[in-house]
Amino acid sequence: MEIKKLDQQSIARWDQFVENCPEATFFHKAGWKEVIERAFGHTIHFLYAEEKGEICGVLPLGHVKSFLFGNALISSPFCVYGGIAANSEEARAALDEAACTLARELGVDYLEMRNRKEHKAERPRKALYVTFRKLLDPDPDVNLQAIPRKQRAVVRKGIKSGMVSVIDHDVERFYQAYGESVRNLGTPVFSKRYFKTIMEVFSDCCEVQTIEFEGKLVASVMSFYFRDEVLPYYGGGTSEARSLKGNDFMYWELMRRATEKGVKVFDYGRSKEGTGSYRFKKHWGFEPEPLHYEFELVNATEMPDINPMNPKYKIFIELWQKLPLPISMMIGPWISKNLG
Repeated sequence: MEIKKLDQQSIARWDQFVENCPEATFFHKAGWKEVIERAFGHTIHFLYAEEKGEICGVLPLGHVKSFLFGNALISSPFCVYGGIAANSEEARAALDEAACTLARELGVDYLEMRNRKEHKAERPRKALYVTFRKLLDPDPDVNLQAIPRKQRAVVRKGIKSGMVSVIDHDVERFYQAYGESVRNLGTPVFSKRYFKTIMEVFSDCCEVQTIEFEGKLVASVMSFYFRDEVLPYYGGGTSEARSLKGNDFMYWELMRRATEKGVKVFDYGRSKEGTGSYRFKKHWGFEPEPLHYEFELVNATEMPDINPMNPKYKIFIELWQKLPLPISMMIGPWISKNLG
């Protein structure tokens, strides 16, 4: 068994393995290497295990180093899932050893594996995040009835409001809605270049759905399709979205349209326990599944705590929420590119 780095010649084989490996996710796809390199300029190390000419495991790693947020090797940065996807324990062990060796060579503070399932129980872990995933019925009416009564009433109100759903082929309106929502949460916005790159690299499986009311932007979401799943990953709404129930209508429309395409799993994505997004997803009848983010401490002596719930970021978040939207959109990308 050999450990190799992804190159142009092995992209097709890498993605074929990801497509067929049950524990691989959309965030293991080779395209993320190009997205992160082009949009953020970080150094990427996509490793794979090969035996007798066949790929038997993959590990996407990104090196994110900054003065503000430290020095880390992450699988995968800017993604909610990552870690090793392998079809044998030998491949998993070889990739894990290679990642630890690389982390020491780079002199990082820590190696972070964003696993959906536990792999190394002895490693320090962060229990902050959960994910929300649910099987869809082929019948949209069955899915609507599966939404708890109060939330179902909100969705029905959105359906009756006169809003319409359209597919956009660029990120302009999406970026406006997303940027406003992110600023209101006190979080730096990603660059527009990042989203344009995602749409270019994943043109066959990335979709932007926008909600309009009387021709005006209400909300928008960027989703990924992978195997039989849909993942609404980035989204946001304007100030009118709350009164119109725009976000509720948007996610229902995505769910309805996804079933028409034969999608079987709706992945509502990652949330931190106790947050508004956590409660929102619970209201839809989704149950949280813990994410197992495991760490190998290299130069660090304690676990990193880079998240908005850390009290030391409270003042920064409050100040950010008060920024004029154009200013937050201008300076946000310089900060967010190092958050990983």
